[in-house]
Amino acid sequence: MLVFSGVVSAMTMRAIGGDGWGVATIGILVSIASGILWGLFNGFLIAKGKIPPLIVTLGSLGMGLGFAQILTGGVDIREVPLVLTTSIGYGNVFGTVPMISVIALVIVVIGGIVLHFTRFGLHTYAVGSSEIAARRVGVKVDRHLIAVYTLSGALAGVAGVLSLAQFSTTAIAGQSQTNLNVIAAVVIGGTSLFGGVGTIFGTVIGLFIPAVLQNGFVITGVQPFWQQVAVGAVLITAVYVDQVRRSAAMRGNSQGLWRKFVSGGRRG
Repeated sequence: MLVFSGVVSAMTMRAIGGDGWGVATIGILVSIASGILWGLFNGFLIAKGKIPPLIVTLGSLGMGLGFAQILTGGVDIREVPLVLTTSIGYGNVFGTVPMISVIALVIVVIGGIVLHFTRFGLHTYAVGSSEIAARRVGVKVDRHLIAVYTLSGALAGVAGVLSLAQFSTTAIAGQSQTNLNVIAAVVIGGTSLFGGVGTIFGTVIGLFIPAVLQNGFVITGVQPFWQQVAVGAVLITAVYVDQVRRSAAMRGNSQGLWRKFVSGGRRG
């Protein structure tokens, strides 16, 4: 969604021509609208078509990347309005604070408020924990799922614009490992792949771990191929820890994770 939205936005701005905020604003709106449409597509298939979310999102990932390459002929678009790069990509506020970081922080704060202090957030946790239980207490699960995936698509559209602003190009191939890094960051941050558990703050903390690993490898001169090996290993470890924690909680077992690991899963 990020790549496709960025491509459609860049093509639109290139077709209009110009480097001012008028063209940039249209590109931003087009990118967000593109993400929203992909989100609606995913949400409808998952909520109404009852297709497993993993299959739908993997399928739309392939479709999005494929359409992006079809539209561009596999060649990145480099005609990005200068105002996007100078104001958002490399602009600063208060002298030294990057604008792109401020935008990300604002989105994180709004997301945290919505998830933790609104009915929408409460319903999101409920649906993630158990769709059946959520339906029984009156949550309109199908509508909520579509809304969640639509919101996710809109944010992917925003990310597409930020990517254009930062790199001044669509960078189609440059996003090939983004999915693994994002999943790793979210899981490391405490979000359960089994649903119903997770925080915005935890995700922010989790984002730093893959970044620190990758930057550390670069500094120490380790081959870049090992970076993804490390991120993948951390992801598997985080999922294992989450699974052990959930199993212990379901049995009311207070056994520590380390003792659980060395004892091979035996209760004691």
